[in-house]
Amino acid sequence: MTTQQDYPVLWPVPTRWADNDHYGHVNNVTYYSYFDTAVNAWLMAATGTDIRELPAIGVVAQTSCQYLGSLSFPDHLRVGLRISRLGRSSITYDLAIFRVLDAGTAADTAGENLELAATGTFVHVYVDNESRKSVEIPAIIRSAAAALVTGETQAPAQPGNDDA
Repeated sequence: MTTQQDYPVLWPVPTRWADNDHYGHVNNVTYYSYFDTAVNAWLMAATGTDIRELPAIGVVAQTSCQYLGSLSFPDHLRVGLRISRLGRSSITYDLAIFRVLDAGTAADTAGENLELAATGTFVHVYVDNESRKSVEIPAIIRSAAAALVTGETQAPAQPGNDDA
């Protein structure tokens, strides 16, 4: 069973009033927004740079979500991040959304009681900001991402390695 200890990063993401649908729970497509928000906010924090300004950007090439529990505003969430594959031009994130049952302090999330609500994957492929052609992962992104690799593969960043 997936637990919060399986993820080196637990990124806080709030629910919003607008996230709830007519049935009173967070609409399924919003879970993808939580994934996107957590990955990109973590990248900005971990690199100390505005990743939108880099010459190469990560575009989502694939994503999936398995729903395991219901969420609703005003739930507080933690999105677990880890990387199962760091390729030449792509990063595969394994993600989990946890609902906070007992909130700790903003600075100390280690003691929080969390309930798993969803798991998923998210693949960023890096492309040139202008041409949109596949390029190597920027060094600043690769360096930050390497700290979260928990999976099978980490492809070396070499010109001859065209493994995405």
